[in-house]
Amino acid sequence: MIVAFWISLFLIIYTFVGYGFLLYFLVKIKRFLVKPFIFTGDVVLPSVSLLIAAYNEEDIIVEKITNTLNLDYPKDKIQIIIITDGSTDRTAELVRGFPEVVLLHEDIRSGKMAAIKRAIPFITGEVTVFTDANTFLNSRAILELVKHYQNTKVGAVAGEKRILVEEKADASSAGEGFYWKYESKLKKWDYDLYSNVGAAGELFSIRTALYQPVEADTIIDDHMIAMRIAEKGFVIAYEPDAYAMETASANSKEELKRKVRIAAGGMQSILRLKVAANPFYYPILTFQYISHRVLRWTITPFLLILVFVLNGLIVLKGGAEIYWVLFVGQVLFYLLSLTGLFFESRNIRIKAFFIPYYFCVMNYAVIAGIVRYFRKNQSAAWEKSKRK
Repeated sequence: MIVAFWISLFLIIYTFVGYGFLLYFLVKIKRFLVKPFIFTGDVVLPSVSLLIAAYNEEDIIVEKITNTLNLDYPKDKIQIIIITDGSTDRTAELVRGFPEVVLLHEDIRSGKMAAIKRAIPFITGEVTVFTDANTFLNSRAILELVKHYQNTKVGAVAGEKRILVEEKADASSAGEGFYWKYESKLKKWDYDLYSNVGAAGELFSIRTALYQPVEADTIIDDHMIAMRIAEKGFVIAYEPDAYAMETASANSKEELKRKVRIAAGGMQSILRLKVAANPFYYPILTFQYISHRVLRWTITPFLLILVFVLNGLIVLKGGAEIYWVLFVGQVLFYLLSLTGLFFESRNIRIKAFFIPYYFCVMNYAVIAGIVRYFRKNQSAAWEKSKRK
């Protein structure tokens, strides 16, 4: 029981904190031994196709198109495609008001991956940029993404996702904002070491020629598209100066819905990305993939429960003082989480209590997502979360 406790505790700490520390030191060593790739500023810019999948986005689609048209990139080298998959509002009608935009509309809702597959034959750019309809890009986003393709080893480039957080944020805003700041740091170090292990749909790009067909029932398409390219031996770069901005989920219920869907998709991707999980192909990629993704999306949430139960049993059996300290620490952490839940229900906004609450919600979502996936209750059609 004691051995199981310490192994489980080690894996939890490694997943959420330890991997970050290890990555940091490995990157330091690499920087000492290997010179970074140097970009040049006088290269010919590639042609770009910017792909936006939209579902019932009439409230924001005009702002999104305006933001896209104002991007700092040669107009004769950028193609804008919007796919409206099964939208029942005025999204398609509003897009038709912009002759610069290629509209691909179908009344049938088949899911985001099916919509992307439908758009692929219309793409003319050497680089394809994927972005969501409810996010806004900084003006230099495309320029910052495409510079990485000077390196022939790079097959995809992930941008940064930024959550707009109010000073007096609720649980979804504070927790999601903190999570993405930490996640962005890990992505930067992942790339500094070797490669990212996925990409967020808010903003990422690929060499169009490297696009690998992904199953139509894919739940998290962005992750799978990028990782299929990594499985071919190419690097997924990361560029923090190309970023997509969006508001947080409207509340924790909406954030939970989104996280459960991602978790179900994470389990699906683990079962399908067999090359990424096999160290005999690309050992560094496998190390990063398992450390950054697989542990989070599989055993770690269950280990949190196991560690709490084992710790309690060891304490009841008269365990050493260290076990009492660890158990009390866990109890206090979960009490903070419950306090965050109480404060959210009363609309009392104190960030310090929302971080533990968000952590618990995130790990519960993984368990719920795994259950949903194996019960085949998760549709590939994306469920739009309400945002602030």
